[in-house]
Amino acid sequence: MQLALAPMEGLVDDILRDVLTQVGGIDWCVTEFIRVNERVLTAAYYHKFGPELLVGAKTRAGVPLRVQLLGSDPVALADNAAFACTLGAPVIDLNFGCPAKTVNKSRGGAVLLKEPELLHRILREVRATVPAHIPVTAKMRLGFDTPDSAIECATALAEGGAEVLVVHARTKVDGYKPPAHWEWVAKVQDVVKVPVYANGDIWTVADWRRCREVSGAKDFMLGRGLVSKPDLARQIAAAEQGIELPDMTWAQLLPLIREFWRQARAQLTPRQAPGRLKQWLAMLTRTYPEATELFTLVRREQDCEAVERLLQPG
Repeated sequence: MQLALAPMEGLVDDILRDVLTQVGGIDWCVTEFIRVNERVLTAAYYHKFGPELLVGAKTRAGVPLRVQLLGSDPVALADNAAFACTLGAPVIDLNFGCPAKTVNKSRGGAVLLKEPELLHRILREVRATVPAHIPVTAKMRLGFDTPDSAIECATALAEGGAEVLVVHARTKVDGYKPPAHWEWVAKVQDVVKVPVYANGDIWTVADWRRCREVSGAKDFMLGRGLVSKPDLARQIAAAEQGIELPDMTWAQLLPLIREFWRQARAQLTPRQAPGRLKQWLAMLTRTYPEATELFTLVRREQDCEAVERLLQPG
């Protein structure tokens, strides 16, 4: 079984990837999507989204990082993918799942699920351009407004050269509204010959068990569930071996929150850093009552020194 950390734009940056992969259970992670238009992007731009490329394309915990590209021009995507490989990308992933309106309006992400032929051309071009030993994978949703084209889109991606598919079991219009339709993952796996990861609405070990039963999937991608419960991947990995692990306590999590804050202060501007901390704390409130208390204290703070004092022990 493989467990992957999802590439969530504006949330799972290198700082959060570093902290979450320290907890354990994650087999690989992905950059936030890198938007490709007409030209080959600079090395500095790739390093902005994936600074791990400078240190062997792995987080400090040794978890491999894949590079995700988003766009609609087959040649531009292929050229950028090839360049990313020269920077050390071990896998190229293509985004056909982002539901954001601004992204879809510029012909990126889930809107391309309306054009299965274009999906096939993109994969074929990227696969032909990227060195043969470097895998090319794809992430998709079930469709734009209905799942009627899910099978056609998955087939187009797999036959175009995708070696793995990650299926977020909702349409673009569904957004993140429950439920995720895990049964469609099974339908996709029935028609493609490549591994299919199930993604969507896995918040607990119990959710993972239900997803595994309904989808028939062997591999899983965890997104908001893992951000909200940082030990979720570790617990699932243990459960797959028949071991039940206790929940990470707030006292165990707090040093990771402080480490996250330390890195945010070092890398972001004084105006940006508090917002990034509040964003993660808000998601942690789903699992930890203590996160609600801390979030209430820091939510109105804009001064980094004030936030720093609130995070200190005692």
